Amino acid sequence: MVLATQKLGGITGRGTSASSSNTCRLLARDHAAPESTLALAKAASLGRERVRPLAWCSRPRSSAALLEGALVPQLTILEGSTFCICDDVGDIDRRTHGFYSEDTRFLSVLKLRMNDARPLLLSSGKVEYFSAAFFLRNPLAGGLEQDVVSILRERFVGESMQDVIVAQNQSMERQSFELELELEADFADILSVKAHDFALGDPLRAKALPDRVPIRFSDEHNEFLLEDTGDGTQTQVIFSQRGEIDGAMVRWKIELEPRERWHLRVDVIPSLEGDHVVPRQVERRFGDEMTRVRESLAAWRLRVPQIRADWDELGRSFSQSVSDLASLRMQRGGRIGRLPAAGMPWFMTVFGRDTLITCYQTLLFGPELARSGLDVLAELQAAEDDPTIDAEPGKIVHEVRDGKAAKTWFHTYYGTVDATPLYLILLSEVWRWTDDAAMLRELKEPALKALAWIDEYGDRDGDGFVEYERRTERGLENQSWKDSGDSQRFHDGSIARGPIAPCEVQGYVYDAKRRTAEMAREVWRDRALADRLERDAEELRRAFDESFWTDRRGGYYVLALDGEKQQVDSLCSNIGHLLWSGIVPRERVDAIVDSLMGEELWSGWGVRTMSEGDAGYNPLSYHNGTVWPHDNSLIAVGLARYGRWPEAQRIVRRMLTAAGHFQYQLPEVFAGLARQETPFPIAYPTAARPQAWAAGTPVLLLQVLLGLRPDRARHALETLAPAELPSWVGRSLRLTGVRAFDRQWDVRVEDSHITVEEA
Repeated sequence: MVLATQKLGGITGRGTSASSSNTCRLLARDHAAPESTLALAKAASLGRERVRPLAWCSRPRSSAALLEGALVPQLTILEGSTFCICDDVGDIDRRTHGFYSEDTRFLSVLKLRMNDARPLLLSSGKVEYFSAAFFLRNPLAGGLEQDVVSILRERFVGESMQDVIVAQNQSMERQSFELELELEADFADILSVKAHDFALGDPLRAKALPDRVPIRFSDEHNEFLLEDTGDGTQTQVIFSQRGEIDGAMVRWKIELEPRERWHLRVDVIPSLEGDHVVPRQVERRFGDEMTRVRESLAAWRLRVPQIRADWDELGRSFSQSVSDLASLRMQRGGRIGRLPAAGMPWFMTVFGRDTLITCYQTLLFGPELARSGLDVLAELQAAEDDPTIDAEPGKIVHEVRDGKAAKTWFHTYYGTVDATPLYLILLSEVWRWTDDAAMLRELKEPALKALAWIDEYGDRDGDGFVEYERRTERGLENQSWKDSGDSQRFHDGSIARGPIAPCEVQGYVYDAKRRTAEMAREVWRDRALADRLERDAEELRRAFDESFWTDRRGGYYVLALDGEKQQVDSLCSNIGHLLWSGIVPRERVDAIVDSLMGEELWSGWGVRTMSEGDAGYNPLSYHNGTVWPHDNSLIAVGLARYGRWPEAQRIVRRMLTAAGHFQYQLPEVFAGLARQETPFPIAYPTAARPQAWAAGTPVLLLQVLLGLRPDRARHALETLAPAELPSWVGRSLRLTGVRAFDRQWDVRVEDSHITVEEA
């Protein structure tokens, strides 16, 4: 993801959301919860994820920015592309808060007040990824004494949002008070909102957000209607109880006898098309939505493997990944299947690279996510040459936007150099896990188009290497996975100029061609194509070694070639991806592993994106010294591929230990500060959580630890791991329900020895 300080006129590549910091945490007090309809059956789960503050900002633009942006508590719930960001009492209060759907903010304000004062927090947190509960008490306002009225505020997000508010008199006397709800909508597109985030954007120079839209009340339906009269976008807010209307506020005067309760349901229904829901249909609609979402989650949990492990960090990180990946699943184009969105909150949409890598990481869960991803990306594959969105025939999409964002900025953008070869790699990997020849025949055409893009457009100058260069000023300057504007640096810190040929992309192309040759020979029955692709791959391997290798600093592959074919000679984590792809000759492996695990790249928690020995190194820079979990997961696969099990296991151990410091939810990225300098890994201020390929990391690391690999010839799951695992894995580990070749497999570790059996 690119950091949003790089202004790109809306084509953002990747950005980050605020996360929790280990150095700054809001502690919510536990509270004995009253009974409730939605959350309280799961009250024990509230302890799993307390509301977190936005993390500290490493370089605030001003003290006001720090105070206003860095320490505002927030809680996020989501379902598909619909989500809500609010504070710890459930209020939505402008800034980056909101109720969002299809990249559009349908509510920018939803504030609850009691006697004109803010209720006081007892405790709040998620119940499931799509629901939350907020336990509040009365403020000392309007003559109320302390702790005489409790308020339970429950929230559910599906295609719409529902709040249930329950006020209860906890005293022995009659209590009278007022509750108010204030509402506002601006229908801002999500990328414009992101630009106003103090942690991510440049709010002092960002384009002004839209004004709040007019609001009108319908007495007939007891609802507010907030509408953009220009295009019909609207938010419908329906109340179950009538109150006094005062502009954009509704007020209820309440009297409660001792122990008496008062209930209010608030339904928030978004529409880009101006569709109006009749209030009497709302209750059934929300009931159907809640049933659908809960059944979907239950089915997901039954389908994925179950783990029991002595090693606590492994078991809990894996379980958290199951939950996070469930929350990030989204549908595209009305398909039954779901694919992973990139991450919360700004990237609940399709990102080609993220989708492909996440699906690769999680094949232990079965092929469904990957099949959906392959199908959707084939549907979105570029058909024409369009410089305004960096599209060329056969290219796999980088980013998709909907709603207001699509109207304001773009619908599809194709500025990614690596998604196209990664598409072929994932297609092959799914086949290896399933032996699904019908899938390969169905997706043959998009695969051949992807190959054609690599050769005809990816290699821009005919030198045999795939390069990128943006063709629109609105596009991303850097289009590899390290897509921030300053990520392509020479050893002396100077910025490389394009076209850029990243080293890891050449590895992806090498692997993609070898894999596609296998598919062509065995399924498509095209021997000529298979032979050509194998020749191409071997020629690329030879040319790559000749052009990208340097003997300096003990020998390593440079980061990239620039537009003048000079070596961009920073030492970076990208070399680990070369092991994953298999492009590294055996005689180079020792030098590469020594570099990866040496003190310049190895932080003690993981492999840094750039080595300490390079002038551009900064442990807090997005791509120039931080540690990325997904990056390390692919490096671990590469190390195992070349038989370097101790080093692969070292990454597994340290990365999952780091997860324990992040509540077992690995962030997108964390600081590259050395482990001996810090008692815990340091949070990166704007890292997305949950984030798809970070959530996929524990799953792939478990696969590496167990050495699991599908054997397509025998239709069996096998282990290639060493005969004995390290003692820190624990005496016992059991993974049940791993799916391969339409069968289920159980994997056991007893006294450090692995066995794999069909269930």
